[in-house]
Amino acid sequence: MLATMTSKGQITIPKPARDALQLHPGDRVEFVFGDDGRLFLLPATRPLGSLKGMLPKPAHPVSLEETDAASAASGRP
Repeated sequence: MLATMTSKGQITIPKPARDALQLHPGDRVEFVFGDDGRLFLLPATRPLGSLKGMLPKPAHPVSLEETDAASAASGRP
């Protein structure tokens, strides 16, 4: 799919992409750069349950304490 950027830096997301991402007027999107330099467009308003399975399972179970420690080390709440 192709899109053209306007002089104001705006791009219309093609309808097939909007449909696939289940985007509706007023929805927010997030632009994320992958490690390989690719740019990903993600819905920022998707339900939490829809994120299940996006990441691989950890090699070993992670305890709540380990999760809290990792969160604290990242500097994010």
